[in-house]
Amino acid sequence: MSEEKHHHFFHHKKDEDQPAGGEYGGGYSETVAAEVVTTGENEYEKYKKEEKEHKHKQHLGEAGALAAGAFALYEKHEAKKDPEHAHRHKITEEIAATAAVGAGGYAFHEHHEKKKDHKEAEEASGEKKHHHLFG
Repeated sequence: MSEEKHHHFFHHKKDEDQPAGGEYGGGYSETVAAEVVTTGENEYEKYKKEEKEHKHKQHLGEAGALAAGAFALYEKHEAKKDPEHAHRHKITEEIAATAAVGAGGYAFHEHHEKKKDHKEAEEASGEKKHHHLFG
């Protein structure tokens, strides 16, 4: 493989010293510094997007906890039903239960990240919604 493909993620500028049609056929060369381009999202939109991402991850964690918990219950049932391989089923049950706890913890973490981003989005928008009964 003497010919390698190169991917460059830099802005290019016209190079007068190189003949037209240089290495890539366009007569352009790379600049040393890359510019940072802003997308124009304001703070509120950024926090709302992060909140949506955390909500999605929270739901994935909840689904994982549910699936692992169901599998742990299935293995518990199999341990009773198949006494010859009961030890194997008990070990698998414990692993599944541990996975369920881990996935539940992940969902809990993402829930709190979602709440934090929701609060930051409210602060960035300038309006704070109060839902308190006494205060």
